[in-house]
Amino acid sequence: MSKTRKLASRMKGMRLLILLPFYFFTFLPLHAQFKTDRLVMIGRSALYFEDYVLSIQYFNQAITAKPYLYEPWFYRGVAKYYLDDFAGAEADCTEAIKRNPYVVNMYELRGLCRIQQKNYADAIKDYNRALRYDPENQNLWHNRVLCHINEKDYDTALLQLDTILTRWSKHAPAYAMKADVYMLQKDTAQAIAALDKSLEIDPYDGNLWSQRAIISLARSEWKEGEDYLSKAIHLQPKQAVYYINRAMARFNQNNLRGTMADYDIALDLDPNNFLGHYNRGLLRAQVGDDNRAITDFDFVLNLEPDNLMALFNRALLLENTGNLRGAIRDYSKVIEEFPNFWFGLEHRASCYRRLGMTKQAETDEFRILKAQMDKRYLGRQPRLSQKQMRKRSDLDIEKYNQLTVADEQEMEHEYQSDYRGKVQNRKVAIDYLPMYALSLEKEQSQVKQYVAFDKQVDAYNAKQGKQHLLYIISSNPALDEQETKRYFTLIDSLTGQMGRNKDVRHTETLLFKRAMAYSVIQNFDAAIEDLSTILQTDSSSSLAYWQRAVCQSKLNDFNASQGTDVRMKTANVLSDLTEAIRYNENAYLYYNRGNVYVQRNDYSHAIEDYSRAIALDAHLAEAYYNRGLARIANKQQAEGINDLSKAGELGLYTAYSIIKKYRK
Repeated sequence: MSKTRKLASRMKGMRLLILLPFYFFTFLPLHAQFKTDRLVMIGRSALYFEDYVLSIQYFNQAITAKPYLYEPWFYRGVAKYYLDDFAGAEADCTEAIKRNPYVVNMYELRGLCRIQQKNYADAIKDYNRALRYDPENQNLWHNRVLCHINEKDYDTALLQLDTILTRWSKHAPAYAMKADVYMLQKDTAQAIAALDKSLEIDPYDGNLWSQRAIISLARSEWKEGEDYLSKAIHLQPKQAVYYINRAMARFNQNNLRGTMADYDIALDLDPNNFLGHYNRGLLRAQVGDDNRAITDFDFVLNLEPDNLMALFNRALLLENTGNLRGAIRDYSKVIEEFPNFWFGLEHRASCYRRLGMTKQAETDEFRILKAQMDKRYLGRQPRLSQKQMRKRSDLDIEKYNQLTVADEQEMEHEYQSDYRGKVQNRKVAIDYLPMYALSLEKEQSQVKQYVAFDKQVDAYNAKQGKQHLLYIISSNPALDEQETKRYFTLIDSLTGQMGRNKDVRHTETLLFKRAMAYSVIQNFDAAIEDLSTILQTDSSSSLAYWQRAVCQSKLNDFNASQGTDVRMKTANVLSDLTEAIRYNENAYLYYNRGNVYVQRNDYSHAIEDYSRAIALDAHLAEAYYNRGLARIANKQQAEGINDLSKAGELGLYTAYSIIKKYRK
């Protein structure tokens, strides 16, 4: 079930939004007679397709028209939340609550906004209020407990967790949160018992195994910790922190090869990970891979230019590789901060001597000699060993060659809500790639060096000149505020021209342009109306059939997320694509029709259409990708994997992760 659908189903008392004909509106302030419900619906559709800036423009107009309605305020808050404007989203939720204080979702969203701003006390107030209206909402209980934990109110958190487990005895995350509280209270035994109970209920949650591993690592139970992390990685293989922690467990078992492999994978997943680069740099230095170790420390120093530990390690490596001046530069910065770091002085003196800078070398050597006489000299370089680890906040320069661990290995819990991830939140493991559409906006193709081309589109553009060219795209580019205003103005202009023009052919051209403009701003109903008008006078317009099918399909996606039965409308999409193919047989139309067959679980016909698309355009990577998924769904795994391999070869690299999944 999509997030938007969950949202709608949980908003008790909210009236259903009614689809009404809507052909045109300007960007100027609206009057009351304009259909505000329609604006809200179009805004929600844009929100569903993750075009947040555009959706805000629609909600702005609805608020201007009827500022006393709570829905546009709330939905604008949702859009701002996804744009990380948490203060703005909170303010909009507050306005919505003023207009209707009985909608649970508004308190929930405002609570999340306050959490993002670390205002846990006010978030708790929101959850308290929401639970008065919806006491069986598990998400609200879960998030309120996490807020109490962040406020260090552990006793209240434990009491509320007991209440949660009384209501929902099989709620594994509640036991995990209990374990977190017990760890914060230094009660390891109870933390282990709570986590074991959590894993008994849900052994398929990688985060739980990671939390269990953290306790083992804290107790130096390295083999046990590695085993738990391996289970976490099996369930959630894309979490870089799991590999970082397992690397530490393996290092402490003297498994250097496994340690290095884990750091490599972690940095593939999270290229900016500080601990991964720092520790891999130390390990590379230990095995004599000096040049690649320097690369790691260069990266660390780009992230933290004043990190003296990394600076000194790089200095040693530069000295080893013959870059003596670079080494002296780094040594000098460290010695400036730690003037009694004798080991650093010794190395700088050696670099000075090798460069023939005798005076500078003697100055450093005299300081070292004086220190030896004062019995304050420690000049031997300790070797890297299993027992040498420092916390990241430990700035003792003598520990420069010790592997670094995070200051606190905290157990991480996610706040539960309908606003995590994408708005659509389609509950499927793998998505088919979307239809190809016509647009006035150019799109950078996801497939390298691929430009979508069709002879009828080319002929249309030849007639238009350079203004309002038509492009073939696979997804609508998101618009900023100025671009959105430009399209509203264009629609206004086209409507005015139609009112003044009496030439049927020219009016048809204007209608098509307006339909395309409506498509860009995701007013699909209005676009369909214009395209239908065109087809009443020109039933052979392949471009009109094509775009009407795409608009109806997108409208179907949104309506289905609201619980509407769209099977009849899907049949209309299929019919339009068949008519479009009749007048213009191209790869994109067959590909689109294949997508419709997939929606109907008619994989045989889908595979047939994807194959026709490939026959017409052997470089259409999306057709290989979707045919691969359709073949796998149709129990043709080997053929499906071959198709996905071809899609990857053509630039759709996400195909490789799907191949890996099915080969396993």
